[in-house]
Amino acid sequence: MNDKFGINIKQYCRAHEAEIRAQKPTPALLREHLTKLKWLQHERLVHLIVVVMTVLVELFTVDLAVLHPETNPLAAAVMLLLAVLLGFYFWHYFFLENTVQRWYKIADSLRKNMESAPDKNQGR
Repeated sequence: MNDKFGINIKQYCRAHEAEIRAQKPTPALLREHLTKLKWLQHERLVHLIVVVMTVLVELFTVDLAVLHPETNPLAAAVMLLLAVLLGFYFWHYFFLENTVQRWYKIADSLRKNMESAPDKNQGR
């Protein structure tokens, strides 16, 4: 493994979706997809918690700047830094949320394709 700083989640998701498209729908493929979907849901939950905590700290710094003007230069710097950080967190969370919802549709499609595929044992 060359992932010194963790995996690139976007590449991981793209690779998984390409793998799904390249294979015939089977129960094993659906199980694998649902397992990876659970992992992605966990990742999304962790990022939601981080975003909420960062928003709370941002609100605290806004409150600090308003109620204690003597801290204004420091509070303004922290507010700006957190605002930029929140922008990136929201962008990444948006990606995770949309990917999870797309993977729900993929799971539904896999189920539907498996149900509509003719059973090999019916003709015997």
